[in-house]
Amino acid sequence: MVHWLRTKIVGTLTLVLILAAGALANADSEQLILSLAPSWDSHKGMLQRYEKKRGQWVPVGQPVPALYGRNGLAWGRGIAGQEQPGRKKREGDGRAPAGRFAIGKIYTKDRALPGNHRYPFHTVGRWDAWPDDVKNRYYNQHVVVDPANPPSWFESQRMKPDDFAYRWRIDIRHNRDSILPGAGSAIFFHIRRGPNRATAGCTSLAESDLVELITWLDARKQPEYVLLPKHEYERLWKAWQLPPPDRVPMP
Repeated sequence: MVHWLRTKIVGTLTLVLILAAGALANADSEQLILSLAPSWDSHKGMLQRYEKKRGQWVPVGQPVPALYGRNGLAWGRGIAGQEQPGRKKREGDGRAPAGRFAIGKIYTKDRALPGNHRYPFHTVGRWDAWPDDVKNRYYNQHVVVDPANPPSWFESQRMKPDDFAYRWRIDIRHNRDSILPGAGSAIFFHIRRGPNRATAGCTSLAESDLVELITWLDARKQPEYVLLPKHEYERLWKAWQLPPPDRVPMP
């Protein structure tokens, strides 16, 4: 009797895990940004855009090079990834969050997006901040402070709109829901500082590739970002309902 119960419980748990894995896919998402790194410690890889056509992911454009954290990748907190075993993203670790993430607003110093009227954006000014201090009550949140009474932490946490690499920043929604202090903050797509210069944890692209990505994004299609090492993609693609590996440009 005890053996039968144990078998039934294990079988039920296995079924629940399978169903949960399948549920990670957002059936309403029609745009996918997929980026693969050779390994956990890689700081560069390839990025490909996809759109869903008749239930299948179809590539859009050509694959482009992408740069990640200087120390590689670690599991992030998004739609999926945080439940996986292994190293987790931490503040200041120099790693880009791996997993599956929703895409948030675009933050820019410009008054309009390049050729794109379909995506929400915010024009960054002198008083915009995005705190990465784990003790700050606004940790990993966009805030606009009162110019008449800026807080003492503001200068070290402001968004620096005049930095060329941050002309456009696309919010990768890592640790943005149920924010966990210390789990990593301010994760974006942005312009790379050089063809081989890694980031502190963001994903950076050549400026022309980033502009093409911005122009393509459509909020109505609920775009998502998946960043994984190659071997993890080969393990998870079915459960996450992603393009098969033979249709993905491998780094």
